[in-house]
Amino acid sequence: MATLTKNDIKITRTETSKISSIDFNNLAFGQVFSDHMLTCDYKDGKWHKPEVVPYGPITLDPSSKIFHYGQSIFEGMKAYKDNNGDRFLFRPMDNVKRLNLSAKRLAIPELPEDYFMEGLKALLDVDQDWIPTNEGSSLYIRPYVFATGNGFHASPADAYKFIIATAPSGAYFSGKVNVLIEEQYSRSANGGVGFAKAGGNYAGQFYPTQLAKDKGYQQVIWTDDTTHEYIEEAGAMNVFVRINDTLLTSPVSDRILDGITRKSILQLAEAEGIKTEVRKVKVSELVEASKNGSLKEMFGAGTAAVISPISGFGFRGDDFEIPEQDQSFASQLKNRIVAIQTNKAEDPFGWRVKL
Repeated sequence: MATLTKNDIKITRTETSKISSIDFNNLAFGQVFSDHMLTCDYKDGKWHKPEVVPYGPITLDPSSKIFHYGQSIFEGMKAYKDNNGDRFLFRPMDNVKRLNLSAKRLAIPELPEDYFMEGLKALLDVDQDWIPTNEGSSLYIRPYVFATGNGFHASPADAYKFIIATAPSGAYFSGKVNVLIEEQYSRSANGGVGFAKAGGNYAGQFYPTQLAKDKGYQQVIWTDDTTHEYIEEAGAMNVFVRINDTLLTSPVSDRILDGITRKSILQLAEAEGIKTEVRKVKVSELVEASKNGSLKEMFGAGTAAVISPISGFGFRGDDFEIPEQDQSFASQLKNRIVAIQTNKAEDPFGWRVKL
């Protein structure tokens, strides 16, 4: 039972809303921010009560440990509004639990679940008009925690800040992407923090991704850190491969994020009668399947894009095109997930949470 409710949360409203200046018909992803944010501080050995305040800059001491030792974790989720104006979240408790899983791995104090959920509800009550109703749009929600404690000593901080900021957003990707299979750089390693949503995981991806872009690709397919024989993730997303009529994805591990969209796709595919296999997929298997015509689809899966089709991949100087399918698994599964998220279809899984 929650010890905190949204009615317990102090709310300080902005004096002037900027919502009238926003063109909701032309929203980029994560570039426009709502009027308010939730903040909550950890100090003196405990999390203090969250509050909703106007969105704006924060002040940190130059010795704050976030700048020096990178204790930073985050989540990504969305809020939706249907034609009746009702508001919904998608599997929010999965985000809460994964945030705390990430926190534990980075020696950050775990956040009380009711602080997260009740704080989010209070924030979305205040900024409910910021949830778009345009097709393909949603309110992107970014909960994150970072070290604010001071000092140059290499140790966990003694103070942290939890923030939830939101951004009305359009599509993350438009169209298909062409990817390069990465064999030199690794996203993560055994025993590391690849399974956590740690900021440093993504910082380490930018340079190899830029190298791939310089070669004409939009993203990279990460391979295992030891042999580079197996595909693992697609950029910042989980990766799926369709060989003939079987949908394959890598098992989660120390190196691979347990994606909420990934889990949803597997469960939904089973319900739709699509055969799935969770197993390691060799790069050589992918190449061979492309050559013999059994590779039907590849796509990335994550909260921001939901599903992002991959049009082809590069490997050791060769490019392999993936033909378009008239009835692709990617479009079938994305349409079903989005319909559940936006209350346009029944939700037999209990994923949709009405606010």
